[in-house]
Amino acid sequence: MRASTVSRSLLLAAAGSSALAGAGAAAAQSTQTPTQVDDIIVTGAPYGVSQRAAVIATDVLDEETLATAPAASLGDLLNGRPGVRSTDFAPGASRPVIRGLSGPRVQVLTNGIGLIDASSVSPDHAVAADPAESNRIEIIRGPATLVYGGSAIGGVVNILDDRIPTKMPEGGIDGVVSAQASSVDDGRGGFARVTAGAGNFAFNVDAVKRETDDYDIPSPAISQRLADREGVEREDTGSQPNSYTDLEAWGVGGSYIGDKGFGGVSYKETDSEYGTVAEESVFIQLHQERWDARGEYRFDDGPFSAIRGSYGHAKYTHTEFEDVGEPGTIFNSDGWEGRADLIQRERNGWNGAVGVQALSRTFEAIGEEAFVPTVDIDELGIYTVQRIDRGNHGFEGGLRYDRRELKGTPIGGDSEVNREFDNWSASAAAFLRPAPGLFLGLSVAHNERAPSEVELYADGVHIATAAYETGDLSLDTEKVNTLEGTAHYDRGRFTGDLHIYHSWYDGFIDERATGETFLFEEENEEFPVYQFTQTDAKFYGFEAEGSYAVWQDGDRTLSLEGAADYVHAETDFGPAARIPPYSVTGRIAWTSPRFDASAEVRHVGEQDRVANEFELPTDDYTLLNLSAAVRPFAQKDVTLFAEARNLTNEEAREHASFLKDIAPLPGRNLRVGVAYRF
Repeated sequence: MRASTVSRSLLLAAAGSSALAGAGAAAAQSTQTPTQVDDIIVTGAPYGVSQRAAVIATDVLDEETLATAPAASLGDLLNGRPGVRSTDFAPGASRPVIRGLSGPRVQVLTNGIGLIDASSVSPDHAVAADPAESNRIEIIRGPATLVYGGSAIGGVVNILDDRIPTKMPEGGIDGVVSAQASSVDDGRGGFARVTAGAGNFAFNVDAVKRETDDYDIPSPAISQRLADREGVEREDTGSQPNSYTDLEAWGVGGSYIGDKGFGGVSYKETDSEYGTVAEESVFIQLHQERWDARGEYRFDDGPFSAIRGSYGHAKYTHTEFEDVGEPGTIFNSDGWEGRADLIQRERNGWNGAVGVQALSRTFEAIGEEAFVPTVDIDELGIYTVQRIDRGNHGFEGGLRYDRRELKGTPIGGDSEVNREFDNWSASAAAFLRPAPGLFLGLSVAHNERAPSEVELYADGVHIATAAYETGDLSLDTEKVNTLEGTAHYDRGRFTGDLHIYHSWYDGFIDERATGETFLFEEENEEFPVYQFTQTDAKFYGFEAEGSYAVWQDGDRTLSLEGAADYVHAETDFGPAARIPPYSVTGRIAWTSPRFDASAEVRHVGEQDRVANEFELPTDDYTLLNLSAAVRPFAQKDVTLFAEARNLTNEEAREHASFLKDIAPLPGRNLRVGVAYRF
């Protein structure tokens, strides 16, 4: 991609830090009230575990929450939940950052299968799944590699939909229709999903459409810190240039549902166009076609209660268009992933599963700014997870073996270089219920991750990060040992969750400036050279959230709610790059059958622990948010909702983003909408 000299130089100056978000991001700063007590988490445990009995940190967005959630990309929607931030590269492209980790360390799934896209390759690459398509999103904070492999060493976000129905809809048909509009970006979006059943067959169709213009910003795009360093003036443009989005996605699916299980297939297409923000005249078009198949068969007797299988195949193309409207660099991802699980029959509190996962994918980059060569990736993993729950105490454990192979010809090379990795991961945990409503857990995990294609094979100018990135074909497996303590409390008027963790990395793959520069002759500009290298590192922190009902009368409740998180990350070279600062959120909320309302204050601290001279500190900020929802009909599930975000029009920048110093978060925003569930 090419950019004007001014925008390119500012991006270069801001390399190593930043924040940008779409209109939905400001709304997503709010940490929603956690889904309560009896939610069953299927991500990470095929046999399912109650959220209040999980020894790892989990979070859930259910169908009711998603029906009125901001129309936003995945990272922006989840931003602000405990321990979760966003890469905030653009409203059209943002991935979750979990406990300071992102990219190849955070696995984004759809129904337990990888997206088979290229979103982990670069922060300007969009996730090929929109939250509006889902009826549930599950988040695991911390290592979850036993079921999902090394790409989940930092966490998992699992987008669950009903495109392949697993049960017959009540009354023969159900679904949801929603529409909303936002003022900060003239945004408009809509979503519809319908599932219908006839005999033993059920069919699903869904579609989503979202459009936004450039979003309004409360300050000049360039930060005061960057302006001072570069000696340039801050100009107030009123809106963030080239931050528009245009998304369309649709899918169909069907399944046969019998007494002993189900089996079905689905098809989905996603088309997205969005501005890159970093380069005012460049935009990106994404297209993916995806087929999925899933099924389950339940046994009458024997050691196993069921067998489940899923398979996905996708073709993904990400095309970057230059200012003249011609294709520049093209990224393709074509591949498949499948898994099968045997679920053990529950016996006296003992649950378990054994499974196998396999994937094969080809990543290809074409164009003058292709900084990674074509790479073939194959992986096979086998695993088991086990849990014994004796009521007042219990134990968990698991083991996984992975074999991952990458084949590619380095840029400028003449022969293929193959790397093979054999990785082992294991976990063990114990938990107690010492008093009614109280759950205490302690877990230890050893996890291993093979280097990604970028970390091994990169060799070229990467415009999205304003750096010349150099991989290292000699990189070894990244290993981490994690100790985590968990506490859940749910009794009377108070509910709360606390997670405290410490991770020690051996061979942490870090990207560090070498002090050298590279002259990019196409633009006659110099870029700092970054090298992927390995070092030791430690991450530690906590997440806490709680709710206290100060007044209750039947199903009407007035609650005080709060949440906080913090992560500290250090390597042998110094602070790790782009680690989010602490955050604290307070909220007063009213809930009732007909009317809900809340007022929220969210404070995000200053971050002055930076990795190098290219990563500037980030100022703290405080956001004031209001929301309300009314259900006017007793017999129809219709919700009218409204939200006012960033009411004080605060200048806010997300430290985890590469673009934070040239793109602040959106300004004051009013979002209104309607949702009908049937």
